[in-house]
Amino acid sequence: MTDIVIYHNPACGTSRNTLALIRNSGVEPHVVEYLKSPPSRALLVEMIGRAGMAPRDLLRQKGTPYAELGLDDASLTNDALLDAMIEHPVLINRPLVVTPLGVRLCRPSEAVLDILPDAQKGAFAKEDGEQVVDADGRRVTPA
Repeated sequence: MTDIVIYHNPACGTSRNTLALIRNSGVEPHVVEYLKSPPSRALLVEMIGRAGMAPRDLLRQKGTPYAELGLDDASLTNDALLDAMIEHPVLINRPLVVTPLGVRLCRPSEAVLDILPDAQKGAFAKEDGEQVVDADGRRVTPA
């Protein structure tokens, strides 16, 4: 059984689509509602590093205290940005997915296909109707 973790917000369509794509590969992931159970600072640092990102790359601006906290200040250190994400987990962009093949911020949701060890089991369309996987389990490339 493949061990996959998704840091998920059920109120987010991109997060719901990503979770559904993981399940479409035949895997039931470990779902962490990160607003209720945020990752530790050490785990967050590890995931950011494994994803090849900088803390700023994981910051969510929309619907968060990003502006109020002055996080657009380019002189802020990575430690200061991490402190803000730990204090305000809503600042952590989602969904963040961890698989044996890597860690990825799955925006758009189909980015998860790059790190899923198991093939898609059938067709998949996003909530908005956009076809992402065909009936044979192959990724659909936009025309």
